[in-house]
Amino acid sequence: MASKLKGKVALITGSSSGIGWASAIALAEEGANLVLTARRKERLTDLEAAVRKIGGQAVSVVGDAREEETALKAVEASISTYGALDILINNVGIGYYKNIVDTDPAEFDEMMDTNVRSTFLFTRYAVPLMIERGSGIILMIASMAGIYGFAGQAVYCATKFAEVGFAQALDKELRPHGIKVGLICPGGTKTEFALGK
Repeated sequence: MASKLKGKVALITGSSSGIGWASAIALAEEGANLVLTARRKERLTDLEAAVRKIGGQAVSVVGDAREEETALKAVEASISTYGALDILINNVGIGYYKNIVDTDPAEFDEMMDTNVRSTFLFTRYAVPLMIERGSGIILMIASMAGIYGFAGQAVYCATKFAEVGFAQALDKELRPHGIKVGLICPGGTKTEFALGK
């Protein structure tokens, strides 16, 4: 196993599929210890097994990323299991691609809570640990929809623009503490999210 990230601890939200799953495998292959969180327990169990198969270590926290309790439990798991938290990947996301007149308030709330509130919550509870250590990396998995407005995706774009602004401002806020905040803005990706599963 590679050792570029040996001993580092990475927490990944929305890790039961797609980019989250792929990120977990990639980080484990580089030697990182993982804290995985998502709602689907059976998927997390499968991912843990896949990580162990390549010689990595992982612990799971089952829960809804929109809930404060899930963020707290995941951050606590990183400390109780590994004694640190070095990398946070805010990956969880949802999108309803609809014209504004077809988007109901419940869908608006779900997208805002999943894409923006979850990012705030996990970041809010990870940052004090990173400040204490004087180092850390926080990555937001945003979207091209966070830098370019697409017709029929106004609300989704709004959530992703929010993530981009959040990351840019946080990088300026946290750099003096040795913490780097970055963005990944993928285009169309062949995942369950993109395929509507």
